[in-house]
Amino acid sequence: MLKEHLRNSGHDVLLVREPGGAPLAERIRSILLSHEVEISPVAELLLFSAARAQLVRETIQPALESGTVVICDRFYDSTTAYQGAGRNFANSAWLDDFHRRVTDELEPDRTYLIDVPVSVASSRRTGRDDDADRMESGGNEFFKRVRAAYLDLADREPKRILVLDGTLSEEVLRAMIIADFDHQMNES
Repeated sequence: MLKEHLRNSGHDVLLVREPGGAPLAERIRSILLSHEVEISPVAELLLFSAARAQLVRETIQPALESGTVVICDRFYDSTTAYQGAGRNFANSAWLDDFHRRVTDELEPDRTYLIDVPVSVASSRRTGRDDDADRMESGGNEFFKRVRAAYLDLADREPKRILVLDGTLSEEVLRAMIIADFDHQMNES
C-alpha cells in the first residue's frame, strides 16, 4: 500500500523483501525458511547477513543512487530481534557493529514496527493453509524474546522506528503509515 501511494505521488519505488530481492539472496531465503536442514544460530545469522549484503550491493544501493525510494520488508532489525534475542546468539551492541559492516553503513531512514502481543501473532499464524516456515515455528518463548528485542530497538531509536498497534484495522494502519511517511518526506 505504501508502494502504491508513492507511485501515485509520482515517485519511483522499489519493494524488496528480506531475505531475498537478489538472485543469491533468494536462494539463501529458500534454505533459511526450509525445515529440511538443521541450521545453527551462527549459521542462520551469517546466512541472513550474506543475503542482506547481496541485496544491498545488487539491488538497494543502485536503486537509491538512481533516486528510487526503496521499501524493504524487513532489514537488519529483524536479525537483531530473531537471531540476537530470539536465538540468544549475540547482544545488540555486537550486532549493531556487524550490521554496519554487512550493509556498508546503510541504515533505514524510517522503520515501521507493527506490534502485536505474542498471543495475537500466534492466533494469526494458526489456521493458515500453508505450513509454517522454520522461522515461524519458534514457539511463544522465542517470540516473546523477539518482540521484547523489537520494542527495545524502538526505545533506543525512537526517531527512526515508529511503533504501530498491530491490532488496529489494516485501513487505520495504512492511513497512519502514509501520513507518517508523507510527513517524513516533507521534513527531509
